[in-house]
Amino acid sequence: MDLQEISDRLEIEDLMVSYCYAIDSSNWDALDDVFTADALIDYSEMVGVRGNLAQIKAFLAGSLSQVAGFQHAISTTQLRFEGDLARGRTVCFNPITIKKENGEKQVMFMGLWYRDTFVRTPQGWRIRERYEERAYTHNVPPGLLPVD
Repeated sequence: MDLQEISDRLEIEDLMVSYCYAIDSSNWDALDDVFTADALIDYSEMVGVRGNLAQIKAFLAGSLSQVAGFQHAISTTQLRFEGDLARGRTVCFNPITIKKENGEKQVMFMGLWYRDTFVRTPQGWRIRERYEERAYTHNVPPGLLPVD
């Protein structure tokens, strides 16, 4: 690896962490610094929605209000560089606490891979395409996941 690739890898790692913190703190506007304006974000395998950045921000704001807490933990990113474009696959472990109708809380787990296309922009690296690929789930209440 040369110094440019090392720098690119660190910038993309920081970008991925910024995504996790934006989601976990419900700071939807922070996603503007993570994705390109024309990004395609596909959560269809995990939660049944796919759209552009504005549509996904609206979906997250509306759908995560019933969630009492969550934490996106990422690791083992694999990157392939093609000039100012990079393709990546990253593991995410996501424990989630939801509020049930009876007032009780339930903890569930989701394991997934982020499959991303990153592009270098004048503002730094951004995600142009994101696909969430389901690996496993545990203790998810009926009706929360899209039908396979």
